[in-house]
Amino acid sequence: MKSIWTDKVDKANPLPEYPRPQFERDCWQSLNGEWEYFIATRGEKWVSTYREKITVPFAVESLLSGVEKPLKASDRLWYQKKFTVDDCLKGKRIILNFGAVDWQCKVYINKEQVGSHTGGYINFSFDITDYLKQGENTLNLCVYDPTEAGWQQRGKQDTHPHGLWYTPTSGIWQSVWLEGVDVSHIEKIKLLPDIDKGTLSIKTTTSNAENCKLVLTVYDAGNEIIETEISEDETVDMGKDFKLWSPEEPNLYNIAVELIKNGNTVDTVKSYFGMRKFGFGNDKFGKVRLFLNNRPYFQRGLLDQGYWPDGGLTAPTDEAMIFDIREAKKLGFNMLRKHIKIEPMRWYYHCDRLGMLVWQDMMSGGAYIGDFYAGFLPNIGVRVKDDKYKVFKRDKKEARDNYKSELTQMIEQLYNVVSIFCWVPFNEGWGQFDAVSIAKYVKSLDNSRLVDHASGWYDQHGGDIKSMHKYIFPIILPKLDKRAFVITEFGGYQNKYTGHTWSENKAFGLYLKFKNKESLTRAYKKLHEKQVIPLIDKGLCGTIYTQLTDVENELNGIFTYDRAHLKFDEQTVIDINKQMKI
Repeated sequence: MKSIWTDKVDKANPLPEYPRPQFERDCWQSLNGEWEYFIATRGEKWVSTYREKITVPFAVESLLSGVEKPLKASDRLWYQKKFTVDDCLKGKRIILNFGAVDWQCKVYINKEQVGSHTGGYINFSFDITDYLKQGENTLNLCVYDPTEAGWQQRGKQDTHPHGLWYTPTSGIWQSVWLEGVDVSHIEKIKLLPDIDKGTLSIKTTTSNAENCKLVLTVYDAGNEIIETEISEDETVDMGKDFKLWSPEEPNLYNIAVELIKNGNTVDTVKSYFGMRKFGFGNDKFGKVRLFLNNRPYFQRGLLDQGYWPDGGLTAPTDEAMIFDIREAKKLGFNMLRKHIKIEPMRWYYHCDRLGMLVWQDMMSGGAYIGDFYAGFLPNIGVRVKDDKYKVFKRDKKEARDNYKSELTQMIEQLYNVVSIFCWVPFNEGWGQFDAVSIAKYVKSLDNSRLVDHASGWYDQHGGDIKSMHKYIFPIILPKLDKRAFVITEFGGYQNKYTGHTWSENKAFGLYLKFKNKESLTRAYKKLHEKQVIPLIDKGLCGTIYTQLTDVENELNGIFTYDRAHLKFDEQTVIDINKQMKI
């Protein structure tokens, strides 16, 4: 199935934009485009002959990859890319970067292994300088991805897609690129604004930086406002007149961090930040509210799974990513819940610059907990303690340790994102374990954001959010506590838009169905006016409607899967969102 951008993809140079806007260098080389591949069915024996082509960074199962083949749990997916280092990178240390590879891979340069990585959503890098030769070089990957046959964090991927389970994404699915750095260079920066003190905390990690100094330059709308030498752990005064960031006014400050040695700049990293503060507390009436910049702020959200009919987990173009965010904002939404997926860093950049709050899920993993625990018990009010690891399919310590490791990596990778308001470790009991302890652990890594420790069914009375999922049954105000009450999933009303569906014969049938735009819009309006809006004065702090777009056989989107049609009356949605405020 195509999207409205499928035919706009440049297969020779797909997704050509710099992949990491919050840690950007000028000296880089994209490796996206045509690669060779081979699916091996007999283990990891070295593959020497490649006869078929694939377009990277689209997964092997996707239309845009040019392959559209499944990967079995016993298969190995081999890639090959021949490349010559661009002139601007010569004489430097060469770093090979991967946005994401699902799930486990070994990386070779000129037949020598340079490293390996496990985890389908986290970016990783290798210094390949010592493996390169003059002229043409060969890059190979061997990928293993058992999807549901394994225990890894996999989100909603399933080799037998049905209902709310979708086509897998195996292998490379985010950009691949080279960067050139000096022996002395910047490895990472960590940014934390403080609007109460009017400061920016910046922690810089360097490599081989003895006898070097760091210089920070801050820009406001292109104008230099600060230039100062900094230590590796510095707090910078932003003055009295700094601009706040919010969805309504997404003010960003650009920065450059220079590493200077013997009077010469040996490395420059560009980034940006926003002055904002997230929290929750009591309003003037004593109701618990979500806060933005020290003021109560109602959040109107959409569930956003980040799937594409042509690219799977990979958006076909940068323009496509922008469309989802911009159209949601146009309809009056100010938040997207990124549902059990980590997006490429450019998606977060667009949320930052366009002004869209993000609730970031951790990917679910392990086996599905079954309809009895995932559907029946929660809907009759039965609660289960999440230290029962077998019930929640987390009895393997290896899987629990891996979850915590990837959770840590996700928070570190996304820490500087301006728009992320809340971390969501678990969803509807799937793979949930020790959620109260996990929430405390998340807070130890990042105390600047809120935590919804168990979105949906099995609340363990931890974290900052009292979370409710409600489909079909009436939405009734629960007994509130000291946490902020948010309806973190609801609605899910279905409408099949003929000619713009993944399958004309299949439709996920759990939620209420409507025949046309008019009846769908009326039901949406009634749901909000009768059940949701009246709860705001009683303590409701935010809502997340299911969902932004259709996904494969799941037809409950605001937009069709191909993004060609808005399935609701636009003005009605806008008018309802105008009423959703404190």
